[in-house]
Amino acid sequence: MSSRQLQRASLRITNPHAAGIDIHLAEHWVAVPPESAPPPPKGHPANLPAYVRKFATCTADLELLADWLTACGITTVAMESTGVYWITLFELLERRGFEVFLVNPRHTKQVPGRPKTDVLDCQWIQRLHSYGLLAASFRPADNVVVLRSYLRQRLMLIQYGGYHIQHMQKALEQMNVKLTVVVRDITGKTGLAIIKSILAGIRDPLQLAKHRDDRCKHTESEIARALYGNWRVEHLFALQQALAAWQFYQEQLHVCDERIEECLKSFADKSQGKTLPAKRRQRQANGPTFDVRGRLFRMSGVDLTAIEGIEASTALVIQSEIGTDMSKWTTEKHFTSWLGLSPQHRGSAGKIKSRHVRRGSNRAAKAFRLAGQGCHHAKNAMGAFYRRIQARCGGPKAVIATARKIAIRVYRMLKFGMEYVRQEMLVSEQAYRLHQLNALARKARQLGYLLQPATTP
Repeated sequence: MSSRQLQRASLRITNPHAAGIDIHLAEHWVAVPPESAPPPPKGHPANLPAYVRKFATCTADLELLADWLTACGITTVAMESTGVYWITLFELLERRGFEVFLVNPRHTKQVPGRPKTDVLDCQWIQRLHSYGLLAASFRPADNVVVLRSYLRQRLMLIQYGGYHIQHMQKALEQMNVKLTVVVRDITGKTGLAIIKSILAGIRDPLQLAKHRDDRCKHTESEIARALYGNWRVEHLFALQQALAAWQFYQEQLHVCDERIEECLKSFADKSQGKTLPAKRRQRQANGPTFDVRGRLFRMSGVDLTAIEGIEASTALVIQSEIGTDMSKWTTEKHFTSWLGLSPQHRGSAGKIKSRHVRRGSNRAAKAFRLAGQGCHHAKNAMGAFYRRIQARCGGPKAVIATARKIAIRVYRMLKFGMEYVRQEMLVSEQAYRLHQLNALARKARQLGYLLQPATTP
């Protein structure tokens, strides 16, 4: 169709039985097509159209909302992703058989200069959705949603535990006990033993220093010198409270790990009887206690940890956020654009105004950025790529470019079941040098020159 024909073509309604919902904490405003709304009940506000209703947010009110949509013949619903208030209504409407579109609030902004109210907002969302102008946000399968919820709960427990580690460090500093100077991690074997001995009533630094592990860099005398302090009662009480709180969150973290492992076992086995090659398992701080790599391989049929920069915990976050069904994204470019790892080209009159990446709180994108940043000093092809981009464009762009390259490999592995083979750094550098030579030779031919290697005596 030509551009002139596109201009003459009228905007058509693609979803005639569509509704729009404006989400709030205490009330939801719902709009349906005017011809679909039944007569309003008694007591309906006179200034409110019959096809717009206000519902409270209790479970009984949400059921009434779904009943009214059914009575209006609605088949598809669009709503904004406002906080966490949409989750209950979204799950209820899906359970009742509606096609629910969770849309980005950026896509439903009112036209500037027009009045904005809750009544007008729900009508605007309904109108956009009826014309098919709203795209549904990505939401994985229900079993992946459950896994994702457990992982987010786990990250929250780690964050809360970190706060109490800071409280312990503060209490030690107030007593002038320099344990953080001679011990890298106060929640490690040496640090915990010393703190528990202090709370048990032991004050002799020489006796406390005997808890030193053989792997500590500082000697026993250096540790003992750092443990002379001012043992005030209020600071010891704060230290005891902080240690108890941190231990509580460690117990909660262990229970959460058990629930995550049970959830991973519930997924269908896609490994087809294959076994993973042996790989040295590195114990990470705050890492899961079970075999994450094996569980993820059974879940997806591929080993994402074969990709440079991706460890087992990073792969767990990625697969809990995106799942294993990559059909939601047509191509790998759609996938990296959804992650916010592709620059947004903004230009006008033949001039490029900006090419920044989109800002957002996509947890999968954060995991890919973390994996890309981990390739900074890596002696492999991905590390060479990172350093090459860093030398040309700087560190932030190198992280984004490396994260995008890793995301493309994850997309191909999950969609096509491809096995990843790491490329050696020397082979990668030779291929890049050959690419540069070919580009220079092609440019020289365009300018009428011949590129030849320099002869050495």
